[in-house]
Amino acid sequence: QVQLVESGGGLVQPGGSLRLSCAASGSALDMVFMAWYRQAPGKQRELVAGITSAGSTNYADSVKGRFTISRDNAKNTVYLQMNSLKPEDTAVFYCNAGRRSSWSQKGAYWGQGTQVTVSS
Repeated sequence: QVQLVESGGGLVQPGGSLRLSCAASGSALDMVFMAWYRQAPGKQRELVAGITSAGSTNYADSVKGRFTISRDNAKNTVYLQMNSLKPEDTAVFYCNAGRRSSWSQKGAYWGQGTQVTVSS
């Protein structure tokens, strides 16, 4: 079992930045793979970025060069630094953890979600 608590969402103007945090607690084996997903209204939930405990990362093409995922293993916390935000980044962002064999799979555990709105 893993508990995930996200923070850091909000309203930002286009071109601005936000940093999301996800504090995790529970099974260490279920925290090897951690990721951020997002879901915009009327759309499916999609992988934004993922990171392993060894620091290997994976990004959606739409955020490469703008978003950076990182983690502090000592604090069991994952971060998503989002720069050059666009209106199309508007979504609810979810932290995800759980065992998987590839990034095409989703982990079993989800946070409550945090709203990110990019608008002038």
